[in-house]
Amino acid sequence: MITCFIRYEIDPFQRDDFNEYAKNWGKIIPRCGGHLVGYFLPHEGTNYVAWGLIAFGSLAAYETYRARLKTDPHARNNFAFAQERKFILKEERSFVQVVDGTLGIPAQMMDVVA
Repeated sequence: MITCFIRYEIDPFQRDDFNEYAKNWGKIIPRCGGHLVGYFLPHEGTNYVAWGLIAFGSLAAYETYRARLKTDPHARNNFAFAQERKFILKEERSFVQVVDGTLGIPAQMMDVVA
């Protein structure tokens, strides 16, 4: 499994537009074959960096997904929405793989001794 880690620099004054853009991908990505891990907006600290994480079984699966995006009318509309509104200033993609035994481990509550 590989994950496409997308780092966005966004216009912080158009945060709502990026939120809409990300929500749209929530419907499009699974339909086109990607496992959407999530989109993330800044909450505290830096106000112009957002992230998207999408997992695939392989780089070949990612390439198939990209081909489907190009023909999906909703994906094309979402790309056009971002270009028209110009809320994404910069986008970087990295492909990462999880270290076995480190993903999805729930928090453990520890007793606090006073």
